[in-house]
Amino acid sequence: MKDLAVIGVGNILEKDDGIAVYATKYLEKNYTFEPMIEIVNGGVEGINLLNMFMEYNHIIILDAIEIDDEPGSIYHIPSHELTGYGLNSGGAHEIGVLQCFDILELMGKKIPKSSVLGIIPQTIDVEIALSDLLNKKFDTYVNTLINILKKEGIEVNKNSLDISLADIIEEFKNPKR
Repeated sequence: MKDLAVIGVGNILEKDDGIAVYATKYLEKNYTFEPMIEIVNGGVEGINLLNMFMEYNHIIILDAIEIDDEPGSIYHIPSHELTGYGLNSGGAHEIGVLQCFDILELMGKKIPKSSVLGIIPQTIDVEIALSDLLNKKFDTYVNTLINILKKEGIEVNKNSLDISLADIIEEFKNPKR
């Protein structure tokens, strides 16, 4: 079993719903981790991520979540507490990710230690971008994850070359062919 994976789920075509995907790319480009951790753009893969849940001891899922609170509020929730939360805006990827736990249980497999680091979206709309509010909250969201990783004994090192959030979003808008 591998130790730790960070999986960002969401749909970059739906504005704030893509924040976790941007965060995984941002982490990948701007940081190194010791011991090494797997950073995965889970996008809208949902249940297709089942193999990851069987390969890792610990998984942190990044996502936009819908909780009755102010947009931009950040929550770190153990996965076993997620039943009853309306994850995101009904995107299929959340349902699939949560079903991975049920399938593991049915298969008699070990369920990894897992949690969701969620942020409440302000705008779900058809656009590859983030709302101004989530743009402002992005560093706090990433730093919250970094602090969680440090508490797990992961050494986090910032690379000397800094790739901005704007650059990351632009890369998704205009992928190099």
